[in-house]
Amino acid sequence: MKSKEAKTAPHIFRVIRVFVFVYIFLVSISLMSHAFKGFGTPFAEALISTTSNPFIGLFIGILATSIIQSSSTTTSMVVAFVASGVLSVRGAVPIIMGANIGTTVTNTLVALGHITRKEEFKRAFSGSTMHDFFNIFTVLILFPIEMATHFLEKAGIFLAGIFCDMGYLKFTSPIKFVVKPAVYFVDGLVGRLMPASGVLSYIVILVVAVILLFLALYNIVNITRSLVAEKADMLFSKVIRKTALLSLLMGMLFTAIVQSSSITTSLLVPLIAAGVLELEHAFPIVLGANVGTTITAILASFTGNIAGITIAFVHLAFNVTGILIIYPIKQVRMIPLKVARFVSEKFSKRKVLAVAYVLFIFYLLPISLILLSKIVWKK
Repeated sequence: MKSKEAKTAPHIFRVIRVFVFVYIFLVSISLMSHAFKGFGTPFAEALISTTSNPFIGLFIGILATSIIQSSSTTTSMVVAFVASGVLSVRGAVPIIMGANIGTTVTNTLVALGHITRKEEFKRAFSGSTMHDFFNIFTVLILFPIEMATHFLEKAGIFLAGIFCDMGYLKFTSPIKFVVKPAVYFVDGLVGRLMPASGVLSYIVILVVAVILLFLALYNIVNITRSLVAEKADMLFSKVIRKTALLSLLMGMLFTAIVQSSSITTSLLVPLIAAGVLELEHAFPIVLGANVGTTITAILASFTGNIAGITIAFVHLAFNVTGILIIYPIKQVRMIPLKVARFVSEKFSKRKVLAVAYVLFIFYLLPISLILLSKIVWKK
């Protein structure tokens, strides 16, 4: 009896810690929104002018997420931008798309860990780039459609409207009410330490918010991973050979719990490398992870206004639409898998190309295109 209690106690303590860091995460989003509002019109104009070109917004999303290796962090920041009013929903949509591409860098780096073993590396790299190419193809399809019709923006507005205004009842976030005291405390503390500092005090608040955001997400991911990842391999092996829908739902649920699609996909890569799991069986789990990762932005949006909630639902609509377009038709859903196998076959023979691929797709290409877009846009 005592041994069971001894085993249960650490789990309860970790669950409590998760709730604490979720609260810190929500406070950090509110602090960011508060700081952006404090910067005023000049900051808003500078930010909007930077992202007014949708191509720049797309590549900023790729680059930022590739650097911090967390789409959850990028999308949470975007929610704060939109909620504070310094970034429009329309300007935020391309950044969200770019974040979806940038987040795949983590599992691709995991695949590089198998680079010394040729066959194992070939399987691992195909498993990781499968996620890359699905997200890239989704953006290639939806980006021009969104630029022409703004259907994702409209879908986000529609879903947020349903969520926030059911039967003429306006949404009042209890989370916003709960985090207000902490926001006022930090704001007051900075004000006392830096009286009459103006914009500088808001810069300090923003720095504090970003630190808290990273601290919260880092701990949430690590604690939840320690709670569930021990049994993840067993769960995957029980589900993957059943229906694709069940695999998709499991990928979505697991990712929603750990709040990181990178963890889900990175757990799959070693299984694929070992030959335990085939690409066709792993693919639905990856798609579910894409949907599950949107829970972070939705959670972050609860601290803001309807605009913040709208962009969170845009993220959800983007991922769900990508699945509905690509997965149902076998010939279409096989495209990312075939390209991933082709690339991994070539790169396993010349492994330096695999490293070059990561550097080019996730870092050099976005930087080059951001600079090029700015030059062309000015002309």
